[in-house]
Amino acid sequence: MQRYPTDLTEAEWTLLAPLIPVAKPGGRPRPTDMHEVINAIFYVLRGGCQWRLLPTEFPPHQTVYHCFWTWRRAGVWERMHDTLGGDLREACGRTREPKAGIIDSQTVKTTEKGGHGAMMAASASGGASATLSSMSWDCYSW
Repeated sequence: MQRYPTDLTEAEWTLLAPLIPVAKPGGRPRPTDMHEVINAIFYVLRGGCQWRLLPTEFPPHQTVYHCFWTWRRAGVWERMHDTLGGDLREACGRTREPKAGIIDSQTVKTTEKGGHGAMMAASASGGASATLSSMSWDCYSW
């Protein structure tokens, strides 16, 4: 049952569940459903609300926040991204890892200046947000 647009479908959860770290051995079983934790994390990240403002049907905000930061420090999010991105590339008939990368002239100009001013100029120009908003998870963006 999807309550919010940010909730994972069952098919999405099936792909993501094996990438969730298992509970530490020797302890008691996890009392929290990891599917709900992921849904809560996506709700906060996509909606932009504070952790404390999570709706009450999600697990406690302290639990969700702890999982998010523990996984971030352990590199779980990066592994999820790399694994799912590689799976998508293979499904599209491409190699798992890209063979080349492209840097456009706007990126080079931004990095030449460096620092906070460069980031402010890039975001003010609209180029950065236009690039990010045009990205999608279809086969053509990888």
